[in-house]
Amino acid sequence: MDDMLREYLPILVFLAVAIGFGVVLILAAIVVAVRNPDPEKVSAYECGFNAFDDARMKFDVRFYLVSILFIIFDLEIAFLFPWAVAFKDISMVGFWSMMVFLGVLTAGFAYEWKKGALEWQ
Repeated sequence: MDDMLREYLPILVFLAVAIGFGVVLILAAIVVAVRNPDPEKVSAYECGFNAFDDARMKFDVRFYLVSILFIIFDLEIAFLFPWAVAFKDISMVGFWSMMVFLGVLTAGFAYEWKKGALEWQ
């Protein structure tokens, strides 16, 4: 029993520190938070409409398009990092499969650019 406690003690200490740190941060946010934000704080930003407005209002589809394009290209670029880390161990098949992947990514980017999806009118 003592041996099992010794094995799980670091996990329990880590869990206690994590929960304690989370509670301290939440309480600090409650204490430090601004209760009456100024009009600039709640004004329209990034998305183009007021922060506290009707959730069912219509807004431009371009916001969706830009966000979807960002997510697609950002996630595809994220595939390059493990490939680059393991580059010395990759065979020629792995190298050329990544080149095909990058070619498709570049073709998709060129297509979106040509269609004007990246233009804000």
